[in-house]
Amino acid sequence: MKQLLAFLSIFWLGPFLAAQDARTVTEPVLPPVCRSLDAQLSVNGQGLAQADEAKLDTARIQQALDSCGKGHGVILRSHGAANAFLSGPLELREGVTLIVDQGATLFASRDPAVYERTPGSCGLVNELGSGCKPLISAQHVSGAGVMGDGVIDGRGGEKLLGKDITWWDLAEQARAGGRQQVPRLIVTDGADNFSVYRITLKNSPNFHIVYNHGDGFTVWGLKIDTPKRLARNTDGVDPGAGSKNITITQSYIRTGDDNVAIKGGTGGVTNMTVSHNHFYWGHGMSIGSETNGGVSKIRVFDLSLDGPDNGIRIKSNGSRGGLVHDVIYDDVCIRDSPNPITLDTGYTAAGTVEGNSPPTMRDIKLHNVRVSGGGKISFNGYATDYRVGVTLDDVLLTDSAAYSYSIHHADIVLGPGPANLTVSGGVDSTLQGTPGNGSARSCTDRFVPFPQ
Repeated sequence: MKQLLAFLSIFWLGPFLAAQDARTVTEPVLPPVCRSLDAQLSVNGQGLAQADEAKLDTARIQQALDSCGKGHGVILRSHGAANAFLSGPLELREGVTLIVDQGATLFASRDPAVYERTPGSCGLVNELGSGCKPLISAQHVSGAGVMGDGVIDGRGGEKLLGKDITWWDLAEQARAGGRQQVPRLIVTDGADNFSVYRITLKNSPNFHIVYNHGDGFTVWGLKIDTPKRLARNTDGVDPGAGSKNITITQSYIRTGDDNVAIKGGTGGVTNMTVSHNHFYWGHGMSIGSETNGGVSKIRVFDLSLDGPDNGIRIKSNGSRGGLVHDVIYDDVCIRDSPNPITLDTGYTAAGTVEGNSPPTMRDIKLHNVRVSGGGKISFNGYATDYRVGVTLDDVLLTDSAAYSYSIHHADIVLGPGPANLTVSGGVDSTLQGTPGNGSARSCTDRFVPFPQ
């Protein structure tokens, strides 16, 4: 049924989806199991017992991954009252999948020492590069994955062993300067045909999933469940530099930063589909802020954004900008977002937008987008020669809430469908086209509770 719905959506949206993930993407399947590991720890509503914090399962999980053949998986299962695994960094192997079974949870260790790249490099704020290994890594292997109906919990809000501070506290401290040295949950580099399927990820200390320098990345049926205010820099899914042929579908994401962030650094990101998803709190469906490598051939359709800080968002600045083009958003419902639509070339956390890498956004199309709940709508280019170009076709504000606008160095085209945004009179901006008549399609059935 899911595949039929995906086919029907592509059929009806037709020309709007011409370029996307170039693969034929089907629902992943769990591979045959080569090793089954039973849980030896138990958790209740209070989490792991303090006495169990030294009982790491890292070695036995890694040994199972190392001994498994291509096309197979290692499964972590509950066993009687035991339902938990505790681990430090794990490395996936060629063609091997880590499966967390329903009822089991893989907890990340709270000991910074197990993630250290060099002695003393993890669990603090400093000015150095990345000092912590991720919980799960896939480096230059193909056909690997993380799957199952269980949970991986990064424990970002729990105090580090021997310290009166959490991973998320370090992120807050870094606002004043420096880098928080904390682990991410899943990081890949050069991992072609990587799959994330049905798993629930929670409470990452930093980004939940990072995918760089790979060809073929499928996320299907993922749930990310992390607090919105306490968990700074906890992006959901980040396809990054040098990656292509990516699909994120039928997933539910609420987190403390970008729900999805396409980070087009060196090598750029291209050929990506984001379809049939529900996002909740977070910083939205984002591109950027790194766009210096280019971002292109992106298709986002059948998306609900329910209460995020930002909805549709492309962000960059003069220090890390490049060309973002050939991007289409189709059939999107946004409600109760302070910034429902934001195309902004002045994004920065440091108060400056200057630099030698100016951003340009063009051939950006919004079709069948419905917004309610008010908020600020921004189309802000960088300068006269580095502009934002956007088409608004069937883009409608569906209520009488208060909306404000910021428009600079923008070229806006309305139509042929209806559009009722007040986008005239921007600074160094143009407005063309004539919107058609029509009313907004209902979003009533699009906003669904986060699955428990």
